[in-house]
Amino acid sequence: MKSYRKELWFNLPARRGFLNITPQVEACLRESGIREGLLLCNAMHITASVFINDDESGLHHDYETWLEQLAPHEPLGQYWHNRTGEDNADAHLKRQVMGREVVVAITNSRLDFGPWEQIFYGEFDGRRQKRVLVKIIGE
Repeated sequence: MKSYRKELWFNLPARRGFLNITPQVEACLRESGIREGLLLCNAMHITASVFINDDESGLHHDYETWLEQLAPHEPLGQYWHNRTGEDNADAHLKRQVMGREVVVAITNSRLDFGPWEQIFYGEFDGRRQKRVLVKIIGE
């Protein structure tokens, strides 16, 4: 069995945003040479997320609206975490909802997706570099 590991780095200019990282993940798969196996892709920061869904701008807007209703950024004083001097408690909660990682099957050297599925990086406390781990195992 072969194993492959790579870190992808992202720096979104806004506090929050969603980025389709499927092309970068597919490049990792090609680089790995693995034809059959599993791919793990996870955010390595507690205020960022990796998830699978449709690449549709209306859906991304709906995510933003929904997440802000669930865990509004302001007022900052509503969160105990922010009493430590931080201002990102909402980002931790948003990450918890959107998830840390995805696992995708690899079949015939391709990500074995359903219709419309893509891999996204979700940023909830941006404007700085953060990394995503891609780990692939298989034959």
